[in-house]
Amino acid sequence: MTADISALDLEEAGAVLAAESARFASFGWMRGTSGNLSVVLSRDPLRLAVTASGHDKGELTPADVVLVDGQGAAVHGGKPSAEAELHARVAALTGAGAVVHVHTVASVAMGRREPGGIVFSDLEMLKGVGQPAHEVEVTLPVIANSQDMKVLGDRLEEARDPRMPAVVVAGHGLYVWGADPRQARHHTEVVEWLLELELTGR
Repeated sequence: MTADISALDLEEAGAVLAAESARFASFGWMRGTSGNLSVVLSRDPLRLAVTASGHDKGELTPADVVLVDGQGAAVHGGKPSAEAELHARVAALTGAGAVVHVHTVASVAMGRREPGGIVFSDLEMLKGVGQPAHEVEVTLPVIANSQDMKVLGDRLEEARDPRMPAVVVAGHGLYVWGADPRQARHHTEVVEWLLELELTGR
């Protein structure tokens, strides 16, 4: 392990991520082995616990987690999720303490319908991402997908709206973040609700 992160710290983070993953998987948002979650364990240097690659997200154990550095490279554990580098980029860019990546039908469908961004207004649920319910328009950015996480991170950095703790990756899914796993979960559920409303309302 590292000087400031113990095996117990990583195990506890793994337990939290396993519980959060099971919740999202129960909604059908992490089918197969898709999706990944992370939580920040250290800021300087940046270290994150990220769900391991290739595991059913509804069946994770506290051991199914990898410690990665600020570039998403494994520091301890097995193989991290392919998007670990983007999780680290989001954490560094936004100051988030946790990042969620889910593959929802609504995010992919709305990304196709509104490739320039999805605009929300006059909805009480906007309060769930810290915005007023009325007299404001908030855009959920949509960015083109890439298998290169640096390219994807650059696109996210350029497109992100500080008022919206989320971005849709076209043809891929949804990235959402928060101060801690609980807030990241709440943000994910709220943004997905907004996307489902837009999808069914049209």
